[in-house]
Amino acid sequence: MNEPITARHWLALAAPKAAPAVATSTVLILGRIWNANGAEHSVGNAALMVVLATGAAAAGAFASAGRRGDSVIAGTAFASSGGLALAGVAGYADGWSLPLLLWALATAVAYGLAARYWRTDRRDTITHQRHTSERREEHAHIERVEALRAGAQIEVARSGAAYAEQLAQALITRAALPGFDPKALDAVGLPELRSSERKSV
Repeated sequence: MNEPITARHWLALAAPKAAPAVATSTVLILGRIWNANGAEHSVGNAALMVVLATGAAAAGAFASAGRRGDSVIAGTAFASSGGLALAGVAGYADGWSLPLLLWALATAVAYGLAARYWRTDRRDTITHQRHTSERREEHAHIERVEALRAGAQIEVARSGAAYAEQLAQALITRAALPGFDPKALDAVGLPELRSSERKSV
């Protein structure tokens, strides 16, 4: 009933919080590496990134349209579109100012979207923990009531058994007395046991 309490490592707690910054920083670094390897002022490379970013954004728009839109696919497609746009600008631009500006903007947007999901996840976790604790309390109460009931039944059975044992001991002691007449006892009759005592015997 008591579950072991496990403390998560600080890296496991910090990894989700650092994921948006790590993702945007990785895209920026790869874009600048691409820039150093010939993508700077390359119209063909820039056109390719524009087409890919536009295609990802269109896929996200189609995935989120309608009543049966999938928010996970749409979010992934829009994030891919933003990442491709950032990589294209980082690869095409000749300085650091515009790529860094877009990196800061993309990181802020990523944290804004992630904070919404973190709040929802925390709310669901708190609701689940509250529901679990309520069920544990309910089960613990039922177990306590059943334990008290079983203890009462055991005490009743013990008292009945003790009464029968005392009666049998009295009969044995009386039979050992001088002048005991069993025929006179049969004529008088034995005291009748109660139903609960008879069951325990």
